[in-house]
Amino acid sequence: MPRRRRVSANDDSTRACSKRARTTVVSSRKSSKLASHHSPLSAFSSKQCITWFHEYTNADEDVIGPEGMEKFCEDIGVEPENIVMLVLAWKLDAKQMGFFTLPEWLKGFSEILCDSVEKVQGKLEYLRSILNDPVQFKSIYRYAFDFARDKDQRSMDIDTAKAMLTLLLGRQWVLYSCFHQFLEQSKYRVINKDQWCNILEFSRTILPDLSNYDVDGAWPVILDEFVDWLKTRQQLHIEVAQM
Repeated sequence: MPRRRRVSANDDSTRACSKRARTTVVSSRKSSKLASHHSPLSAFSSKQCITWFHEYTNADEDVIGPEGMEKFCEDIGVEPENIVMLVLAWKLDAKQMGFFTLPEWLKGFSEILCDSVEKVQGKLEYLRSILNDPVQFKSIYRYAFDFARDKDQRSMDIDTAKAMLTLLLGRQWVLYSCFHQFLEQSKYRVINKDQWCNILEFSRTILPDLSNYDVDGAWPVILDEFVDWLKTRQQLHIEVAQM
């Protein structure tokens, strides 16, 4: 029988070093693989973002106009009238409807780490989810007034107001269809900012049956008139039903 070789301390040390080396290599490969998997999704490139911006402008322009905006919406698969575009404009802090400037583009997309169509498409659900937060929804609602109004006017024309209210409150406020009908037949041709902000508060606090509406409250006249109009309309329906 051959004699067993005596294990020396040096042999133990060599094996331990070899094992550590193998572990380090495997760990390094795993880390490298994970990094290569995540970096394309999370890394943001200002240079790439600017290049992407100019896909929607002429070479010497720093503003995306209506035509470029239409192409952008087509690329990300969202209709221009979709509320997610309003949320995106709010994120960019865009000052004028239908236009994105380069500084707005860089500011907003750097915050959500988007420098390509694919990355924006991956953020659409996140942008929609913002609307579910009451505080952020209120911020978007208030932003929409200055965003949509003509910049040489302090108020919003009634047609724009109805379109924006439908977009923002159409699916949330039970009485919105009634309020829309009221605006259709009313004398109002513009909505000012105080009226705009109070419409949201009214929709959030006043019950559909108007039972908690206070006639002596501090609501704008337009909302007092809406309540009178709606009560008259409801009374007429009751009378017709009893005939």
